Amino acid sequence: MAKHEFFLRYFSIIKKLRGSGEASFEEISNYLDSESDFTGYKLSIAKRTFQRDLNEIRTIFNVDIKNNSFHKYYIANDGEQDINNRMLEAFDTFNALNLSDRLSKYIHFEKRKPHGTENLYGLLHAIKNRLQIHFSYQKFWDEKSEKRTVEPYAIKEFRSRWYVIAKDLKDEKIKSFALDRLANFSITKKIFKYPKDYNVEESYKYCFGIISPDNGKEPEEIILSFTLFQGKYIKSLPLHETQQIILDTQNELKIKLKMYITLDFIIELLSLGENVKVLKPKSLIKEIKLRQEKAFKQY
Repeated sequence: MAKHEFFLRYFSIIKKLRGSGEASFEEISNYLDSESDFTGYKLSIAKRTFQRDLNEIRTIFNVDIKNNSFHKYYIANDGEQDINNRMLEAFDTFNALNLSDRLSKYIHFEKRKPHGTENLYGLLHAIKNRLQIHFSYQKFWDEKSEKRTVEPYAIKEFRSRWYVIAKDLKDEKIKSFALDRLANFSITKKIFKYPKDYNVEESYKYCFGIISPDNGKEPEEIILSFTLFQGKYIKSLPLHETQQIILDTQNELKIKLKMYITLDFIIELLSLGENVKVLKPKSLIKEIKLRQEKAFKQY
């Protein structure tokens, strides 16, 4: 069976239980049969395979599925799954892209598809089994690629690009590597130990995107003011999990964030143009003004 079928089946089981709250094996099996008809993949399984799937789902997605006294299965820890929800949403989108030929009459997909996703399943396997990986990597500012051996810890998605978070054995630093710049990927048989003092969720807790400061820098309090129109977008899709509304009137939305001020966050603010005004801190105000002035001088 193709690796894609395994993950699609895991996802379908989770989706079924999230939709119904609880379900018997027979109900889950019937749902997998209907998903098979839709996707074109054979997702039907025997009960013994289903029990193995529950262990895999717990290991890969940290979703704990249990059986109650009425022989109904349910997700026991769904309230703790914010980060894994995003992973599942991303996989759902990725799967829809794979079905795009059949769905093209009904859904208009963006023509820009992420590159490097062919290595997603291999990366998940290496992360799960804690195996070192080899690949060639080329930065945008370098003419030649370099061979890397890394210990992969997690996969992260940001703005339709996929990244693997890993410790580079060249300098022992934890970095992010974009999958679209990764070539000659291979999984070794060398097992590594996951560091006890590293947590990917904590590492990116105060980050906007993929850049995570490694110089001891502390997150800062940021206050932004938005126009009424832009404020509606910011309320419906917050900039960051730390976002707090401190003023909401007919003319203005004012929010407070606690974040690292990184290049990807600065670029996001610049993209909002006149619809946002930085009120705090002074260093960010100065940086935005400087970049806007440079942009203005080009015209």
